[in-house]
Amino acid sequence: MIRLIARLEKTKVFWTLLWISIGFFFLRLPSLFEPNWYGDEGVYQVIGRALNNGSMLYSQIWDNKPPLLYLTYALFHGDQFSVRLASLLTGIAATCLFYAITQNLFSKSKISTIATITFAVLFGIPLIEGNIANAENFMLLPIIAAAFLIYSTTDTKYKILNTKYSLSVAGILLGIAFLFKIVAIFDFAALLVFLLILSLPEKNIIKMKTIKDLFFTLTKPLLVFILSFLVPIVITVLYFIFTNTFSDFIGATFFGNIGYVNYGNKLLFAQGLLVIKLLLLAGSVALVVMKRKQLGKTGIFTFIWIAFSLFNAFFSQRPYTHYVLVMLPSFCLLLALILNEQKIKTKQIFIFIFLAVLLLLSVCFKIYSLKKTVLYYQNAVLYITGKKDTKSYQAFFDGKTPRDYAIASFIKMNTKPNDRIFIWGDSPQIYALSNTLPINKYTVSYHMRQSKEGMLATQKAIHTVKPKYVIMLFESPSLPFRLNNYTSRFTLTSAAIYERSL
Repeated sequence: MIRLIARLEKTKVFWTLLWISIGFFFLRLPSLFEPNWYGDEGVYQVIGRALNNGSMLYSQIWDNKPPLLYLTYALFHGDQFSVRLASLLTGIAATCLFYAITQNLFSKSKISTIATITFAVLFGIPLIEGNIANAENFMLLPIIAAAFLIYSTTDTKYKILNTKYSLSVAGILLGIAFLFKIVAIFDFAALLVFLLILSLPEKNIIKMKTIKDLFFTLTKPLLVFILSFLVPIVITVLYFIFTNTFSDFIGATFFGNIGYVNYGNKLLFAQGLLVIKLLLLAGSVALVVMKRKQLGKTGIFTFIWIAFSLFNAFFSQRPYTHYVLVMLPSFCLLLALILNEQKIKTKQIFIFIFLAVLLLLSVCFKIYSLKKTVLYYQNAVLYITGKKDTKSYQAFFDGKTPRDYAIASFIKMNTKPNDRIFIWGDSPQIYALSNTLPINKYTVSYHMRQSKEGMLATQKAIHTVKPKYVIMLFESPSLPFRLNNYTSRFTLTSAAIYERSL
């Protein structure tokens, strides 16, 4: 081990990655000490703690993502610092693997360094929410690892090598990414299409004999890749079947996401805009196929990945900033492709595509300002140096954060370990801060309000569990049913706490 480290120290790659990793660490360092303010993280924290407390995912504690993100939070006992530290370390590993990809794609180390620094900075700063421990932060590592293996599995003649091991591992890694968030299916599709395009003959005219030859040549390696992708998913499905919670699992991860896809995709008919996006994706793939000889292996890989990543980011038409994280690897590869291109006309086309993608993402996801990112680090420095009080520091992230901490403090001081509370609102981090759990499977009111069943289950839980305190957050809609035997105990600026009187 000592000899290996000594050898690495003599290489330029080692020092390049070391300094980039150190830079990434310091960019992410303030995220480790942020207050509990982000609603989605609050949900994951509560679910992680509920799982550790014996609750069954989806049937007894609910959210609409695949299980690996919740299991990650459970592994770290729902502790925000620990999960974010894991996200930071995962980010460093992803950055190193991204550098490895660029080394394979481009011969100049300078280009690899510039692309990797860009990747590390954009992933490290809060501009596109790299500081939040969302599913995207964890799934990028297996996706980039799979992309590295797939690119390495093809030779310079653009043919798939008979490397079952690499294809198998790549498929399994993408299956794991899928179990963090189902949109990883688009990265799997991108890499599958990349392999297919590389296997096409150079001429665009394909004879029937050629198609038959291709079919028999590709069937085995691609089948290995596809089946390997399905392995983690099948294991997960079998687990939920054996625990009699398969319908809850499917209802949450599949049917629970239909509303997300429906949102904003209506144009003339229910999924009209989604159909247009599919046609644009198909047109992009067709264009890459036609220009594959001019693009070469590197260009094919980059443009196929960026086309599917764009489709991924705009899949549901919801402008959540962290959706842009899925674009990061292919976007940085496009930058590297521009730096590597020698032909002026081709370079200009690549620059135009790069700027068009940048403008589209900036406008649609509102990430065109660096001001908040600068203020983010300023806020941390002022707090550390004692020039900003805790309340002001917390309020920088969300004006409601100091209130949530005040409520959690009240709960901890006025409850016993077996006492239950109910929060009508969308600040699940109060449960995490007060070390309590919800009275039923829902952690936030917007999940309860999604269905009549959710509201009835909540009303029943209040009458059955009889929580000691009911906390009403004023930014939420009024509670749609009456509270019997509860009296007002404490009122904050934007919340009211009711105590059970019987």
